[in-house]
Amino acid sequence: MSRPHILITAPPRTGKTTVVRRLADLLQAVGVPVCGFVSDELREHGQRVGFTVEEFGGRKTVMAHVSWASGPRIGRYGVNVPDFERIALPAMERAMTTRGAVALIDEIGPMELLSPAFLPRCMALFNADLPVVATVHQRSHPMLKTRLEADLITVTPQNRDELPETLKRLLSD
Repeated sequence: MSRPHILITAPPRTGKTTVVRRLADLLQAVGVPVCGFVSDELREHGQRVGFTVEEFGGRKTVMAHVSWASGPRIGRYGVNVPDFERIALPAMERAMTTRGAVALIDEIGPMELLSPAFLPRCMALFNADLPVVATVHQRSHPMLKTRLEADLITVTPQNRDELPETLKRLLSD
């Protein structure tokens, strides 16, 4: 049986991560195991200075920060690829081995794609017979969106509040 594969996209700060967090809460409330990770902004004194990655129900680390001088850079952020991989890759693996799980991946973006192991792991998730919801940059290369063979949903101010419940019904029935 084929399971839903969904990519959520939107301009920055529209609510992609909020949709994923609310969806995770709704699924867990009805007993559906959630595996994967969420990325959040790291703020200091009201300014964005980096990003964290956190496994659902698990570990969290800083994956990018403006003060980091070594390693690859995306814009003004230094990215710690090994720390990202330490959280994200095992979380994705658990999604493939946890019975009845829904995989939630926030996000497939430029920082995450610095990991050479990340895109192949994403491809494996989307090729597996399990439900997957992932967020992607609105400006992601169109080839990425077509390679993952998923329905594309754009988060808008009009649908972002109802979208988690809509997705929960789709994924838990």
